[in-house]
Amino acid sequence: MKPYFSFQWHITDECDQRCKHCYIFSGGDHICLQSMTWQQMQDTFYNCLDFCEVYQRQPYFYLTGGDPILHPDFWRLLELFHEHDIPFTIMGNPFHLTGAVCQRLKALGCQKYQLSIDGMKETHDWFRKPGSFTCTLEKIQTINQAGLRSVVMTTVSKQNCQEVPGIIDAVVAAGANVFAFSRYVPSGGELDTTLSPQEYRALLSVCDRKFREYEAAGCETYFNKKDHLWTLYEYETGTFTIPGYACDGMIYGGCNCGNCHITILPTGDIYACRRVAESKVGNVFEDRLADLWITNMEAYRNYDAFSKCSRCKLQQFCRGCPAVAKGYTGDFYGDDPQCWASEENGLLTPKTEENEHESCSA
Repeated sequence: MKPYFSFQWHITDECDQRCKHCYIFSGGDHICLQSMTWQQMQDTFYNCLDFCEVYQRQPYFYLTGGDPILHPDFWRLLELFHEHDIPFTIMGNPFHLTGAVCQRLKALGCQKYQLSIDGMKETHDWFRKPGSFTCTLEKIQTINQAGLRSVVMTTVSKQNCQEVPGIIDAVVAAGANVFAFSRYVPSGGELDTTLSPQEYRALLSVCDRKFREYEAAGCETYFNKKDHLWTLYEYETGTFTIPGYACDGMIYGGCNCGNCHITILPTGDIYACRRVAESKVGNVFEDRLADLWITNMEAYRNYDAFSKCSRCKLQQFCRGCPAVAKGYTGDFYGDDPQCWASEENGLLTPKTEENEHESCSA
């Protein structure tokens, strides 16, 4: 188990945007916007600390929403974090960021502020709202000047995959400290999600080339290869090799679901993964997290149940994205639709009647 544990905590649904790939709004009109009360926020915070004390993990909070800064007790919660010397990242919108706001975030222990860019100007503003693209790029320097690390995240779909190289250029030019992307999970919206494995691998190849060029030129932006299929790509290209110390049955990397991450929504509902709608495992107002970790989370640690990954040489380091698999196939342990590992390229052991039966029964 990793030494830290991350809590993606959504304190409110309130938001200035209605993004087309948002898990709150993409399925249609979201009539009732939820927010935690101050008492609920305190109860949640101490429930999380209790969990970390029981399992000897270091707590790390990713505070988000909606836009968390819109919650009336946002600053009160950050003062509670500061009182307990708990590090945290804010994942929000750019619209309410000023120099004074960012300096206050820094003083209270915020380490990073994550923004989103999901295309070049026309595409991004279509995803989110007019003016969002320009505002987001401008606020990167506001974040940096306060001593926070600026993080830019892109959600990749069929609609914007061709624009990712341009996004990289834009965020580097704006001075972003970190850039990463992950794939869109089908959630009932209007986005085309039909990227083939070959198309996605080609995107990784283009991005890898750009990352290397920027790094060779002394670029200070850190390119976080967040998507686990980067492991597959780097294994093929020789950048990643399976370490000699690797032991059978040990998990060294890949999806953190069931390992070092949970999501808490404004309703108190606890999810093994925010991007898997059916992964609710309890409610933070009613359940002790330390107990749920054993009783309700074990199903997400059944690594041999993966229909494809369980036959792959990279099972201990990759496993693709189970949320994407669930969104496409309806099966959390199903095949990642953008994974190109196969028997032909030597990564998968051939299917046998025995292992096919085991995958089905799991």
